Amino acid sequence: MADQLTNEIIAMIKKRAAAESGNIAPASGGEITTATELTSLGIDSLGLADVLWDLEQAYGIKIEMNTAEAWSDLQNVGDMVEAVRGLLTKEA
Repeated sequence: MADQLTNEIIAMIKKRAAAESGNIAPASGGEITTATELTSLGIDSLGLADVLWDLEQAYGIKIEMNTAEAWSDLQNVGDMVEAVRGLLTKEA
């Protein structure tokens, strides 16, 4: 079962993916989960930057540019959740 952070991040990604592609579900169909590939959501690099900005605003974290570049290699929603969790742990 997903925790609150996971659910919040999935909701943000779902909102951004819907804005980008007009869809709320992954291209493969079904709900967004931690295993959902980011590319299946129709999120390009600019969309990923928008998601990162949304996460910064929501959680009061700072994603450095070199970190953002590393984040471009994220494959799925779970990778993004764990990256945010790591930054939140550093901030605490």
